[in-house]
Amino acid sequence: MAKRVTLIKGDGVGPEIADVTVECVGAAGADIEWVEVEAGADVVEREGTPLPDKVLDSIRDTKAALKAPITTPVGSGFRSVNVAIRQALGLYACVRPSKYYAGVRSRYQDVDLVVIRENTEGLYAGVEFKQGEKETLDIIERMEAATGKRIPRDSGLSVKPISVGASDAVVRFAFNYARQNGRSKVTAVHKANILKFSDGLFLDVARKVAKEFPDVEFEDRIIDNMCMQLVQKPELYDVMVLPNLYGDIISDLCAGLVGGLGIAPGANIGDEIAVFEAVHGSAPKYKGLNKVNPTALILSSVMMLRHIGEREAADRLESATAAVIAEGKDVTYDLKPNRDDPTAVGTKEMGRAIIEKMKQVI
Repeated sequence: MAKRVTLIKGDGVGPEIADVTVECVGAAGADIEWVEVEAGADVVEREGTPLPDKVLDSIRDTKAALKAPITTPVGSGFRSVNVAIRQALGLYACVRPSKYYAGVRSRYQDVDLVVIRENTEGLYAGVEFKQGEKETLDIIERMEAATGKRIPRDSGLSVKPISVGASDAVVRFAFNYARQNGRSKVTAVHKANILKFSDGLFLDVARKVAKEFPDVEFEDRIIDNMCMQLVQKPELYDVMVLPNLYGDIISDLCAGLVGGLGIAPGANIGDEIAVFEAVHGSAPKYKGLNKVNPTALILSSVMMLRHIGEREAADRLESATAAVIAEGKDVTYDLKPNRDDPTAVGTKEMGRAIIEKMKQVI
């Protein structure tokens, strides 16, 4: 019986890489019924919003979605369509694997990391107060009275809520992910030496949860030291779990270790629903040029296939994608040693090469 998955093709280059990805998923042998809905800049004029209710309704119904890049229109009322989807659907864990594939230009080869980022709170919760407003000044006065510390009156404020519940959920997710995917270690990343009541809480929760998973090694690292460690010796790390802002930064750092966002898959996962997405932008200037690398969305679909139980199709698609990249012949310009290489192929042609590679294996 076909598994129903919501498909959001997005805008900019989104539809191009989405079409290629859908073809590759089908060629891998997965039995998927795609339920297509529209979101992003291209639907605002027609729907009055970049995120129509029917998009969220579809994802709630299918429980799984594959999403190509989406542009958040200026002045739409949304800070980010992507963030709105995560918040509306309770997708509290952002999963960002960073794995080196032979043939990709990188200073590193021995890298296979997974960043798990808390998605719902921290500085990205959006609890902010604008500089100079009466409400902000009132809060500053109350904070000064409570702490005895002076805060300049011309400050803007951002609140960083870190809760026991959200921290427990994402850390527990990280340990379960490690256990289910044959990973050996979880590293909690924080700044608890300075931020004792927010990051300190996150670390305390992580230590408590770790005791329930004696089969998975646990350690913690301070965020600034973690950045240095990843650049010097990334092979020492496996799964990392972090509060929201740190996870955003470290996940892009890890993507840089293995070649960049063009090959970086991602997922946002809750208790019942998961949305899989390429993490790069919609690159509207390349729209319709058949030029961009589809690998990130293809690898995101690999994650999606494993999530819904189509593991054989997932392994087949990942292996074929890795083989095409390693050969270096039928790849887009950014995967060539020289980005001006005239032998670079387009988005569709790379997708066809991956499909042909799967046929050879089958």
